[in-house]
Amino acid sequence: MKSIEIIGYNRANLGKTEAKRIRSESNVPCVLYGGAEQVHFQSPMFLFRDLVYTPDTQIVELNIEGKHYRAVLQDIQFHPVNETILHADFLQLHEDKEVKVEVPIKFEGTAPGVQKGGKFVQKVNRLKIIALPKDLPDFVTVNISGLDLGKSVRVKDVNKGPFSVVNTPELPVASITIPRALKGKEQEDGKKK
Repeated sequence: MKSIEIIGYNRANLGKTEAKRIRSESNVPCVLYGGAEQVHFQSPMFLFRDLVYTPDTQIVELNIEGKHYRAVLQDIQFHPVNETILHADFLQLHEDKEVKVEVPIKFEGTAPGVQKGGKFVQKVNRLKIIALPKDLPDFVTVNISGLDLGKSVRVKDVNKGPFSVVNTPELPVASITIPRALKGKEQEDGKKK
């Protein structure tokens, strides 16, 4: 899995007033959970660009005043109007402890339904998985070479790896829809017989 470094500085004071001051200086108030104790820190907002605005899931190498932590971004809050980052929560990784993350889906193969004129529709962009940090994949591969017109591939059909998928097994990941033109043609063919 890809990683990105974020540099942070310990926060001395907590609370709304302090968080507002931190944001006014173009920094993001953050919390690191999952260790012996919570670490409250702040980080420059521009460092989050490559972490937040990408479809990839990444391991974050936190450098908080010389102390290094491996973590994943657990939650992020945005301002409802101007989309600035208000707060970020990180979960510290431990090599012997499983972690739950969302990873993107990558499709492989050619669907016969598309070749017959159907439309490929992706229903889900990411899947929630549980895995040890060393087994976290960059993406989950979904084979669509068996998808015909009107068929779907579901979470239970996804290739499993050294991780388990948490989403509902019956949740459709992708499907091939039948366009109106083909539906009309099928109905006409049925009437002629």
